[in-house]
Amino acid sequence: MFESIKAKTGATKLSHPIVVLAIVLLSVVLSFIIAKGGLVTVIALIGLLPALIFLNRLFNKPSIGISTLLLFSFVAIGLTRYLVGVPLGLGIDGLLVITYIAVFFKNFYKSINIDQANRDITYLLIIWFAYAVLEIVNPQALSKTAWFYAMRGMNMYPVLMVPLVLLLFKRLRYLYFFLYVWGIFTIFGTLKGLQQLYIGLDPAEQLWIDTVGGITHVLNGKLRVFSFFSDAGQFGAAQGAAGIVGVLVAASIGGKRNKIFFLIVSILGFWGMLISGTRGAMIVPMIGGAVYLILRKNLRVIIIGSIVMAFTYVFFAFTYIGDSNYQIARMRTAFRPEEDASYIVRLENRAILKTYLADKPFGGGIGSAGNWGQRFSPQGFLANVATDSWYVQIWAEQGIVGLFLHLFILSYIILKGFYLVMFRVRNPELAGALGALIAGYAGVMGASYGNGILGQMPTGALVYLSWGFIFMAQQLDREYSYLTSIGESPRSLFVKD
Repeated sequence: MFESIKAKTGATKLSHPIVVLAIVLLSVVLSFIIAKGGLVTVIALIGLLPALIFLNRLFNKPSIGISTLLLFSFVAIGLTRYLVGVPLGLGIDGLLVITYIAVFFKNFYKSINIDQANRDITYLLIIWFAYAVLEIVNPQALSKTAWFYAMRGMNMYPVLMVPLVLLLFKRLRYLYFFLYVWGIFTIFGTLKGLQQLYIGLDPAEQLWIDTVGGITHVLNGKLRVFSFFSDAGQFGAAQGAAGIVGVLVAASIGGKRNKIFFLIVSILGFWGMLISGTRGAMIVPMIGGAVYLILRKNLRVIIIGSIVMAFTYVFFAFTYIGDSNYQIARMRTAFRPEEDASYIVRLENRAILKTYLADKPFGGGIGSAGNWGQRFSPQGFLANVATDSWYVQIWAEQGIVGLFLHLFILSYIILKGFYLVMFRVRNPELAGALGALIAGYAGVMGASYGNGILGQMPTGALVYLSWGFIFMAQQLDREYSYLTSIGESPRSLFVKD
């Protein structure tokens, strides 16, 4: 009987009695479930089919997990304004876990080749995560729940993301896919920001401003644009990084259309940075540009670039040109900290923390400061002292030992990236693209001094994926040469494995 079903093809299978009976039984079961569960159950069942299709594709091609994570990281936090009470931030964790499960089952009948992830950066990130695990027993820590939530962005995401990138995004096409996705979201991000600035906020955004975000996002009656990002600080830093990466990729990539696309990305990225009102984001293109000038090893480019950067600095630091524009005037305060009251307050807070942490080399415990501290241990000392800076938060929560380890790892990554791009990558276009990623990462490192940028989404995901590509520089360079030699386009997103 069952053999006869297998022998049939197409719609004729539906006429078989067993199939008809199965459909009837399934209809009865679904009717009962819907009758009991109501509208919510109907919506869940409708969403079940695309979820099953997604899981099927993911388990057949685990790289889809990283692609989805990249897309999701841009919108997850912003969506919480519309889906109140839904912990979308934990979706990043879910995607990471299920992608690792997919890798396991994809290689169920054969050993997983981990040589691709057997790199120095992997071991450094494992050490960083292990340090966070040891912080559980920090006697100063007041909440294990706060530790779980806070260590995810600081310590867990990098050690989970980077090996996946090394294992699954190991082809040149994924580098260009990454750059294009980043570019597309940069364009949409700034367009959404312009809509907020010139047309107005939608009801969900207005509610967020009225209840939570207004204190930090409406200054002197002016809106600090946040687009679909978590806040204006994250929006400004991400757009600033996209601006510098876009212009540097455009300078090196082949193809007129590619150059035009990344120039548009750069223009809109810098525009988004400007309307965000995030002063610390100004450091991203400044540091990123300086890093790229060094990587190019071209005296003429270094001289021209230095002149442009010097002109930019003089414009903001020593002139009042454009002060009638609120965004320019606010950005200018980043170059005149002595005139900024908030900067003075930050210095005072750091002096308070220095005294408090003098006898606490391992800090006050992960999750004891910032938003997590205020949520889970508001009675704690650190919960009531603003950290502002990413590095100050690491120092406050993980102590001088944790801060030193963190800065060592970040510095090692950028120095190793310098070495690979300057001395190991032979192709100019690939060197330009990877150099742009290093420049963007260096800029984010600089911006993290003034704001808690580095471990937040989507900037964290962009940085961690960039690390993976940078450490695969030699491998990607060999593939570039091979594809060129056989007449294939290295920039094609459809080259087969």
